[in-house]
Amino acid sequence: MSRGSSTIIAIDGRSGAGKSTLALELATLLRKHRPVALFHLEDIYPGWDGLEEGISLYTKRVAEPLFWGETAHWFAWDWYQDREGEKRSTPPAPIVIIEGVGANARSASRFIDAHIWVSLTDEERKRRALERDGETYAPHWDRWAQQEQHWMDSDNGPVDADITVNAARGSATETEAVLHALTELPAIREALRPEIEQQRALPAQARTFELPKNQTQDCAVVLFEKLYGASPEAFLLHSSSAGSEDPLGRNRYSILADASGSLGATAQHVDGVTRIRHQGAEALVPGPFFGWLDDAWDRRLTTSAPPLALEGLDFELGWLGWLGYELKREFGGADVSGSPTADAALIRAARAVIVDHQTQTAHALAIESADAEEFFGSVAAAVASMEAGSVSVDTKKIEDDDAALTLAGPFSIRDSHETYLAKIKEAQREIFEGNTYEVCLTSSVSARASAADPWAIYLALKDRSPAPYAAFGRFGATSIASSSPERFLSISRDGLMRAEPIKGTRRRLADPVKDAALKHELATSPKDRAENIMIVDLLRNDLVRSADPATLRVPRLLAVESYATVHQMVSTIDAQLRPEISRAEAVRAAFPAGSMTGAPKISTMNILDRLEDGHPRGIYSGALGYFSRNGGMNLSVVIRTLVMQQTEDGSWDLSLGIGGAITADSVPEEEWDELRAKAFGVLSTLGAEFPG
Repeated sequence: MSRGSSTIIAIDGRSGAGKSTLALELATLLRKHRPVALFHLEDIYPGWDGLEEGISLYTKRVAEPLFWGETAHWFAWDWYQDREGEKRSTPPAPIVIIEGVGANARSASRFIDAHIWVSLTDEERKRRALERDGETYAPHWDRWAQQEQHWMDSDNGPVDADITVNAARGSATETEAVLHALTELPAIREALRPEIEQQRALPAQARTFELPKNQTQDCAVVLFEKLYGASPEAFLLHSSSAGSEDPLGRNRYSILADASGSLGATAQHVDGVTRIRHQGAEALVPGPFFGWLDDAWDRRLTTSAPPLALEGLDFELGWLGWLGYELKREFGGADVSGSPTADAALIRAARAVIVDHQTQTAHALAIESADAEEFFGSVAAAVASMEAGSVSVDTKKIEDDDAALTLAGPFSIRDSHETYLAKIKEAQREIFEGNTYEVCLTSSVSARASAADPWAIYLALKDRSPAPYAAFGRFGATSIASSSPERFLSISRDGLMRAEPIKGTRRRLADPVKDAALKHELATSPKDRAENIMIVDLLRNDLVRSADPATLRVPRLLAVESYATVHQMVSTIDAQLRPEISRAEAVRAAFPAGSMTGAPKISTMNILDRLEDGHPRGIYSGALGYFSRNGGMNLSVVIRTLVMQQTEDGSWDLSLGIGGAITADSVPEEEWDELRAKAFGVLSTLGAEFPG
């Protein structure tokens, strides 16, 4: 016997949670594109003591026949006569929704394609149930609730839901969120192809606002604070070095977004599961993160005309956030567990603001929806309210203001001076034995703070260490403040891939003559040039996995760029993505950045796992940026980045990853000095000293 063509969705939850309302409204939405059958378990329960028997009857008489494409025949319970009533039938349909307590029972789960669980507080459930059913149900509430609990604790209790709906109110907006969450589930995606195509076809709209020309403050910062200061999940991809030397046009645009709005969403990958939250509905998709990204990014690629064309920017709404280093497990690296942060955390921005620093304009973008005009109005109000003067937080405030940062003690380092030098020598032994050519050995400094304001810390950091890929991110209890100068990988909407690895760093000096000499020394250093060239070769290999080899080129080799606190040696590698390769697969093939591993990548990552004592790097060494719905993508390397996590008691754990490339010619003491130089920009911003 072959499986029928029905897609079966079960909606479960305890009495009064809102299952019936959700089922009815979801059926209404789904019926726009195909017939939908709806079955309520309360029609088959044999009386007030019949929950478990009703689940058994439902499994055998309803779920199993429908699964095989057959009409389900069952007897409705006559609640007034307290006996079995008339015989009824439920024919199969393209989509069948089954609703009621026990719909997700383990015995029925093999016949269900998507499991939804609706939850609400006990007090609210009882109030709503009694409001709905009146005094008829009141005498039976506790009796039925005990049966529910007994069933939930039994071996036939509910299976883990694919989608959870919290505090369901049955509103149209919430039901649409459940529908969006259903489109995330691979098992039913083809059945919901019309809804997916409808979402893809939604056009984006744009409004352009002139920013005040006589301002001294950074307008991107002001707008972010006004629009997203209270958002629990928000990102600012900030070209904080706008106005400085910029041969590749990296300092022109900043992107501001959060996950708000009816079409906004969040996604985080933890323990092999990607959790995607659409407002009050959360979908769980087990499996590799890049597999989910491949589908989610491709599924959201727009088929509509672009709302505006900005020179040198390939962002048109989409996903923004970070990918942690431990995702290396999905491309040959070992699985290192224990990261205190999510392996990936993204927001789906259905509306955002792009600040063009060159033209002093703000472009508000929003996917067409009922709340799009409200968003445009809030941006207009924010621009109109901008006042003269700076909103930046200076270093002195960070040091002196307890509200900005109160350290509970000095920073400590994971590896002592002696330990790190010993690890450098061990890395060189691996090089001499031919197991690797270059090892990007890392460590971290950390501290506890009794109080911290991540946004104020970021503002101080961007003033002290401006960078083309600076960023601030807030995702739940985790915030990041980054002053990264390094592009990991970008892909234009036309498929041009670009990587810009940094290898070679010198801390800048106050004396201009000495500083210029140091820059020249970096540019001519055989050791640093060798480091950079090895990583260029590695990234050429990473890109060619996804690109046409004939298009591979290195337009810039061993260039030295100067930033506020350091000089860096940078190269550029370009290639054209092959049409048959998905964009997410191209990212996976190049991840993590070769400048943070060494070469060859996979064997060197295994060496690093051992040298770094199995400590997960977390967000550090990963990537940060956007995946646009027009196919564009731009990710920085997560370096010069302070990770701040608020604990349950309100205190903060602060962590800063640092590292450097080890080659056969490395001088251990010089590598230790480079470690200190890379930590200087962030630690000095916090008024902290390098430990030891």
